[in-house]
Amino acid sequence: MARDHLPGEHSAAVIALISVVSIIGAGVGYPLAALLAEPGGVRAAYGLGLVVTAAALLTAWRSMPEAPEGRSAHVDVAGAVVLAAALLLVLLLAGERNLWSRHLAVAAGLAAVAVVLLCAWAVIELRSTTPLVDVRAVRHPAVAGANLAMFVGGIGMYLLLTLITRYAQTPHGAGYGFGLTTFVAGLVLIPFSVLGFVAGKLTPRVRTRIADPLLLAGSAVVVGGGFALFAAARSDLAELFAAMGVLGFGVGGFSAAMPGVILAVTPKSETSSAMSFNYVVRSVGYSLGSAIGGLILAAGTGPGHLFPDDSAYTTAALAGIGAMAITTLTGLALARRRPSEANS
Repeated sequence: MARDHLPGEHSAAVIALISVVSIIGAGVGYPLAALLAEPGGVRAAYGLGLVVTAAALLTAWRSMPEAPEGRSAHVDVAGAVVLAAALLLVLLLAGERNLWSRHLAVAAGLAAVAVVLLCAWAVIELRSTTPLVDVRAVRHPAVAGANLAMFVGGIGMYLLLTLITRYAQTPHGAGYGFGLTTFVAGLVLIPFSVLGFVAGKLTPRVRTRIADPLLLAGSAVVVGGGFALFAAARSDLAELFAAMGVLGFGVGGFSAAMPGVILAVTPKSETSSAMSFNYVVRSVGYSLGSAIGGLILAAGTGPGHLFPDDSAYTTAALAGIGAMAITTLTGLALARRRPSEANS
């Protein structure tokens, strides 16, 4: 819609801002949901999600302008249903760790079904005249690289979010942690939201001097710095705030630079398709990051212990640094490819 109704230079900035705004939502949503969950339980928190989502849907319905003349309004229902089913299985397998340890055959079968569904979804999209996602556009090296960077980067970003909030809630009796309530631990995300927004506002100015792929790589390095800070210093609550602020600044720059990488090689008519797929990839990466964090902490929990060893958090942080190193290298590879594409 930004590409349809705004001049080119403004639409790119708006699309980047849309990507960054989700960071602010995360920072507000966590403590607000936690505030409701403490007296009302998890149902109250999910109820808040339902209300907010309904309000967003109503706002979109009432305020968004019509698509331009000639743009198809057809929805690829079959593609949406198959993709949703496949992602449901992927996220189930990522979140249910006991399924792999106690029912390996069932987990392997579900994984096979998920792969088949994803393959079927790709076939449906290739044959559809109005696909949910233009798979051919996704195959472009720049778009594929951007999605890989978002997927691996999403794993790392949400891994650190999970680690810090859980660490903050761990009671002092475990030998570490701060024993914060769910609501107060959610407030630790405030630096994440604030500095993420600041990075998102600064990125459009920096983009005039630095190419988007290099910004992706640089932002990934900043996120990796947040991991390094958490691994090296977490004995004081201020250090957790600092790590979360560094993470927010890196995520804000990463999210603001990502649309530029994709839109540079995406036709105007496929903007929503390419960006929506990137958001799906990011969400799956976030979910896997949370699951991987849980797996590492579970592996670091001794028999009969309720909480993992402090060293398990360091191990998880090192895994996050590895994920961000892959993301950085992907961004640098995209930056090296860009001049050759421009020459061709």
